[in-house]
Amino acid sequence: MTGPVSTFQNTGGIWSQGVYETLKSEGIRLVAFVPDGGHRGLIERSQADPEMRAITLSTEEEGIALAAGAWLGGTKSVMLMQSSGVGNCINMLSLLKTCQFPLLMLVTMRGEWGEFNPWQVPMGQATPAVLSAMGVLVQRVDDPEALPGEVEAALRLAYSTYSPVALLLSQKLLGSKVFGGKK
Repeated sequence: MTGPVSTFQNTGGIWSQGVYETLKSEGIRLVAFVPDGGHRGLIERSQADPEMRAITLSTEEEGIALAAGAWLGGTKSVMLMQSSGVGNCINMLSLLKTCQFPLLMLVTMRGEWGEFNPWQVPMGQATPAVLSAMGVLVQRVDDPEALPGEVEAALRLAYSTYSPVALLLSQKLLGSKVFGGKK
């Protein structure tokens, strides 16, 4: 007998190849991430690439410090996380803003369209305002076909202005998460 399984309908495989190619062409060599089903395709591509360093984080604020150190060492990075992890890195976001360290955060959103888990709703709804309050430039994307261009523009914004930028990947873009095979 098997237990409930959590899966994404229309997972990131649809858009992850284009985003991965954009990251490569823009010189991203470090991908820091907390494991997340929405980022699965992008994580797997980064892990398989010998020119990229994919680092699994135990918590999101580690990614902020890692990105700052990478930048000081001459390496461009990106951080992958879920909206529920934004609250974990509030204090560390001040490091990016105060020291003018660039970073692109790709944030898979929860607590929106099609959400099944009520625990995801409060932070999902607060994520844009929380990031903005910490000085992060926030952009949102709903269209998977537009995503590679949005990533390219967000990277340019982050690295030419020495600013943290969060690109919020909507739940509509990811597809709704289902639990136990129910829709």
